[in-house]
Amino acid sequence: MVQVSTAAVAARFAEAQVVVVDDDASVRKVVKAMLTSMGVGIIWEAGDGVAGLEIVRKAGADVVILDWEMPRMEGPDFMRTLRSPDTFPHPAVPVIMLTAHNEYSKVKEAISVGINEFLLKPVSSKNLLERMVSVLFNPQPIIRKGSYYGPQPRSASALMKQPNGAHDDLVML
Repeated sequence: MVQVSTAAVAARFAEAQVVVVDDDASVRKVVKAMLTSMGVGIIWEAGDGVAGLEIVRKAGADVVILDWEMPRMEGPDFMRTLRSPDTFPHPAVPVIMLTAHNEYSKVKEAISVGINEFLLKPVSSKNLLERMVSVLFNPQPIIRKGSYYGPQPRSASALMKQPNGAHDDLVML
């Protein structure tokens, strides 16, 4: 985990805009409560990918927390639209994939569509905080290589490992 002062985290979170995109209202409520307790300034909610993209398009965002499986537009399709610098106004916004899918193939696909971080439901406040600090204070460089636009990819195993060695809500392969 990136080491930053509590004051720096508090200041950055207070001005942060986060969009939580999940079709399950109870998951949105829990994540919103976690973000609020962390001091996040503005939290937008969307029940599907289409609504989430509209919020990001109009309001911008500092971070998107995204579910994999939703009606109307699933997480990977959301990412393909978001990571389109020629047609989408905010293609570099960091995305934390929060999902119940722990299959290695899903993690690899998430990397291929440009997510920044991967968390498995149910998420702990500690792990969400670590990922928020990571994307806001130590962002991966954005690259464009062929048809890929997004954060410089890391390996699936690196994406799934927690820096402190604990693995309470991440699957290890």
